Amino acid sequence: MQVRTALLQFCATTDVEANMDSLARLVHEAECAGATLVVMPEGAMHDFGAGDLELGPVAQPVDGVFGRFLAEQARQHSTTIVAGMFEQSPDPARPFNTLLVATPDQGVVHRYRKVHLYDSFGYCESDRLLPGEVTPVTFPVGDLTLGLMTCYDLRFPEFSRALVDAGADVLVVPAAWVRGPLKEDHWITLLRARAIENTCYVLGAAQTGGTYVGCSATIDPLGVVVASAGDEEAVVVADVSAERIADVRRRNPSLANRRVTA
Repeated sequence: MQVRTALLQFCATTDVEANMDSLARLVHEAECAGATLVVMPEGAMHDFGAGDLELGPVAQPVDGVFGRFLAEQARQHSTTIVAGMFEQSPDPARPFNTLLVATPDQGVVHRYRKVHLYDSFGYCESDRLLPGEVTPVTFPVGDLTLGLMTCYDLRFPEFSRALVDAGADVLVVPAAWVRGPLKEDHWITLLRARAIENTCYVLGAAQTGGTYVGCSATIDPLGVVVASAGDEEAVVVADVSAERIADVRRRNPSLANRRVTA
C-alpha cells in the first residue's frame, strides 16, 4: 500500500492568523495532488521570531485556536496532518515545542514535545522552551507506522532508533533548520543517514525564508532523495510504500543483524 505525502514548505511569521491562511492554501494544494498525509514545519503556528521574543505569551493549549484549525483542515481535506506549535506548559515563560497530529475522523489525537532543544551553534533554545520527556511517539497511517521527531532531534541517531524499535517505518521530521555554513548539507546528510541506518522513509518538512534553509525532502529507505524543494515556498509530494520498506529490509537486513550490548 502507498501513502501519498505532502511536505508544506513555507515561511512562518509571528502572525498566527496569517500563518493559518497560508497553511490552509497549501493544504488545499496538497489535497489536489492526492495527499492523505500532510506534514507542516516546526513552528508552523508561530515562528520563533527574534531571539528576545517571549514565546510564553503566544503559546496555546492543544485544543486552542491552532489545534482546532488543524482538526478542521484534517476533516475538510480528508488528510492526516502533522504540524509544529508552541504549547502552554507549567512554566508560563517557557512553553513546549510541540508537534500535533490531527486525523480526519478524530481531530487532534497525538502530541510530541520536542526532546532535544537547540542549544548549539551559538543559540540556546532552552532559554525560551521546555524539553519534553524522552518517550517515542508513533501513530499509524494506513499500513505504515510513523514516528515523530523535531529538527535538532535529527542529530541524535539513538532517538530515531528508539522510534524504529517502537515500530516506526517512517520518520516524520518537521523543522526550522537555521541557515549557516554547511547547514544545508548537514540537513540533507542527516536526513539521508537516518533513512539509511534505519532502512526507513524520512520526511523532512522545513521552514524557509531568510532564517531557515528550506530544502524539504522525502528520503527513501536506501537514502535516495525521492522528492525535494529548494528554498522557496513549495508543496513536496511523494508516495511512500510499505512494500518498498519490506523490499529494502530484505536486501539490507541491518536491523535484524544488529548486535547490542546488554
